Amino acid sequence: MRDTILQATAADGTIRASVVISTHAVEDARIRHVTSATATAALGRSLTAAALLSAGLKENQSVMLRVLGDGPIGGVIAQADAEGHVRGYAMHPQADLPHTDGRKLDVGGLVGRRGMLHVTRDLGLRTPYHGSARLVSGEIAEDLASYFITSEQIPSVVALGVLVAPNLSVLAAGGLCIQALPGARPEIVDALEARARRLLPITQMMSTGRTIEEILAESLGDLHPHIGTTTPLAFYCRCSRERVEGVLLMLGAQELEALVAQEGRAEVTCRFCGDRYVLSDDEVRGLIGKLEDPVPDVM
Repeated sequence: MRDTILQATAADGTIRASVVISTHAVEDARIRHVTSATATAALGRSLTAAALLSAGLKENQSVMLRVLGDGPIGGVIAQADAEGHVRGYAMHPQADLPHTDGRKLDVGGLVGRRGMLHVTRDLGLRTPYHGSARLVSGEIAEDLASYFITSEQIPSVVALGVLVAPNLSVLAAGGLCIQALPGARPEIVDALEARARRLLPITQMMSTGRTIEEILAESLGDLHPHIGTTTPLAFYCRCSRERVEGVLLMLGAQELEALVAQEGRAEVTCRFCGDRYVLSDDEVRGLIGKLEDPVPDVM
């Protein structure tokens, strides 16, 4: 199944829903960051949550999710934009824990149950919008639902899932978010919450062959959803050699001279995607030359 973000409305526009299929993006992240099984689930849920948060963004807008708990993983950061690009990393990607008594990956234990969830939306304004809420379980779905009601006053049902194979590859990953907007009738909200409790896990629905549209229909029942925008989803990072050179130039000539003297080169690894950039001695000295060149007068 292709990675996709599907948006919809229902109940005369008073219910907003998004479904995300993110299997390939999460597998890409797993390979890049060499994550443990539980860290794969934590990072995958966070990437999927960021994709859900990105639904409805406009061109050049983005959202960042930071899940900062007191567990061994240290924290998980994920970012998504309006074009369906997601990227992210775990601070300690190899951290892991034994399975729970129910033989499930202990994501809550790995993330930690004390800490904060932060959401930052860059909408192209002078100041990004920032909201936060305390973690309630570390399982990320419950924490995001708590964030919506605490910080944005939007009652929401959130489901996130990552199915990891014994060989650590990602078999399925996806998420669902249903939100009650102003004007939603209480009985509809109650019915959606009751329905959500009866739903199969989203990865189980995916594994049985349900399409993204069928998952949406099953989640909303007889509310006659109106299908909106469909956006392809992929792991994509904006890092580049040019950006790395820009960062190095900000260090200044003295710092770059010291770096060349000690290392004989400059090496930068992007935390979001794991790509590694190496600049040779001559290339770093070329940057130093740019800093030392006098700025010509402009008449």
